[in-house]
Amino acid sequence: MTALRRTLLLLAALALLAAGCGPARRRPPAVVGALYPLSGSQGTGGTEEERGARLAVDWVNGHGGVKGQGVELVAADAPRPEAVPSALAALRRRHVSVVLGSHGSVVSAEVAREATDQGLVFWETGAVGETDAAVAGGSRFFRMAPMGANLGRAAIAFVRDQVAPRLPVRRQLRYAVAYMDDVYGRAVGSGALVELRAGGQAVAGSFPYDAHAGDFAPLATRIAASRPDVLFVAAYLDDGVAMRRSLVAAHVPLVTGIGTSSSYCMPAFGETLGANAVGLFASDKPDAAAVRVDALSPEGRATLAWAQARYRARYHQAMSAPALSGFSNAYALLAHVLPAAGSTEPDAVARAALGVKLPVGTLANGGGMDLAPPGDPQAGENRSAASVIWEWVAPGQRAVVWPPAFATHPIAVLPLS
Repeated sequence: MTALRRTLLLLAALALLAAGCGPARRRPPAVVGALYPLSGSQGTGGTEEERGARLAVDWVNGHGGVKGQGVELVAADAPRPEAVPSALAALRRRHVSVVLGSHGSVVSAEVAREATDQGLVFWETGAVGETDAAVAGGSRFFRMAPMGANLGRAAIAFVRDQVAPRLPVRRQLRYAVAYMDDVYGRAVGSGALVELRAGGQAVAGSFPYDAHAGDFAPLATRIAASRPDVLFVAAYLDDGVAMRRSLVAAHVPLVTGIGTSSSYCMPAFGETLGANAVGLFASDKPDAAAVRVDALSPEGRATLAWAQARYRARYHQAMSAPALSGFSNAYALLAHVLPAAGSTEPDAVARAALGVKLPVGTLANGGGMDLAPPGDPQAGENRSAASVIWEWVAPGQRAVVWPPAFATHPIAVLPLS
């Protein structure tokens, strides 16, 4: 055989080998759904959270994918619970079996029900409201964000253990709880009431209300009549602001007050109320600017720095709490759970989700991952979720004051207007 013939045969063999390793063997991407309110009253927060989840996909794809397989995120808009069935149907047509969502508690409750009925895995990145008993927590529903009841309990525990000893009042404090009467408000409000009763605090009254009432003066009058020292509030932004204005106008003599996500923690709350927000606290998730990097693991620091820079470059703004929550909690699924599962098949994802444990500080928002199994009272809930206490320390200025590992400002007991 001549040298030329041997060279031609070698080149032909190499060409066949390359063809066998080429596009014919390349796996299609793993398709993951994203169902958020991208329009409507919660469209701003839902869009920010979806953007964070999309950044997590970019990170994973830029770091080798899921064991070499790329990830494609397919989004659907669900501004109201009534839009969930059609949005999920659109995702199912794309062969989606794992769905990220959903920012809004009323939307989340509907997605959790539908996912259970349809055998999908629903991975909640931000909403905190309660789900009903039919939802398969720990099997088809997983919440990486703190559950609403835990935010309520954390708020009361913080006031009892950290604020009350700093107050000049030496008698037992009286607590009132006001909450919007929906799945979000009931979840958070019930957590506050449970913590109050467990700790032996005096409950002045409980005040469920309609967020669309318009006039909050009657509610302020009822709250005032209960003679509380401390007011806990679970509200959305507009009703939270309106209630606060009515309480100030009624000169309700509170010594301190605390709210939760969707109102008291939001920049617009302090910007709108100005001095009337100063001294109020909020139990919620952190945003990127408030995370202390020295409380994070090397993985958490690296992903936070990358996400902050990429988010600002792409959207020309800092990462809000919804954006950071979307990124961190989607990252846990994509970078840790799916590689352990080996596929997006729901049973495999559920087994991997329960098996993966991440210490606090692993994720960019400061959280970890420890999902409760079926049969646990908190089935499907993340027992290492990231949550902090904010305080409005000056007009338009808020800071994280608790826990110490994440605090950027000392607790300041300031008089309420």
